[in-house]
Amino acid sequence: MMLPPPRAAAPDLRDHSRLLSPLVSNRTLTRLRRTIVVLALAVTAMAVLMVAGAVRNDVTIGRDEGRATADVLSVTPVFAAISFITPDGVTHSPKLGVLYPTGLSAGQRIDVEYSLADPDLVRVAGRNAGLALLPAGSLVVLAWGVAGGLLLVLRRVAGPGSGARHSGTGPSGGSGRTDPR
Repeated sequence: MMLPPPRAAAPDLRDHSRLLSPLVSNRTLTRLRRTIVVLALAVTAMAVLMVAGAVRNDVTIGRDEGRATADVLSVTPVFAAISFITPDGVTHSPKLGVLYPTGLSAGQRIDVEYSLADPDLVRVAGRNAGLALLPAGSLVVLAWGVAGGLLLVLRRVAGPGSGARHSGTGPSGGSGRTDPR
C-alpha cells in the first residue's frame, strides 16, 4: 500500500508577514519607513511654521496696534470676511479675512486689533497665537499616530528578525533574511 505524499502545511492566513515577506524586499521596507518618517517630520515642520507665523503676526500687530469695530460680512469654518473703518476714514476689508475667526457669525459687530502699518493684518481683539497651538498640536499628534501605526504594520510585514538596520542582500538570495531551518 502506497502512502500519499506529505502535504505542505497551509499558510496561516492570520500572519500577514509570512504572506507578504517574500513580496516586499528589505530595501523597499526601509524606503517606506524613511518616507513615513519624512512625511511625519514635514507635517511637524508645517505645524511649527503655522504657530510661528501666528506669533509673527501678533508681534507685528502689537508693535503698531490700531483698534476698530468691524462688521462680520460672512463666515466659513476657517475664514471670516470683515469690514472696518480706520480713524482716517478709510474702509478696509482684508482679503485674507480676520485672524482667529472661531465663533464669529455673519452680521456680528466685533472689536478688532490691526497693524497700523498694514491694516489688512487684523485679529479679533483679545485673541492671540495661543489659539493656533491646539490645531497645530493636534495635527502633530495625528501625523505621528498614523506614522507610528504604519511603522508597526511595516515591522509586522517584515517579520521577526528583520530590523530597520538590515539592508542589502543576504545569503537567502536578496531579502536579507536567513532561512530559520
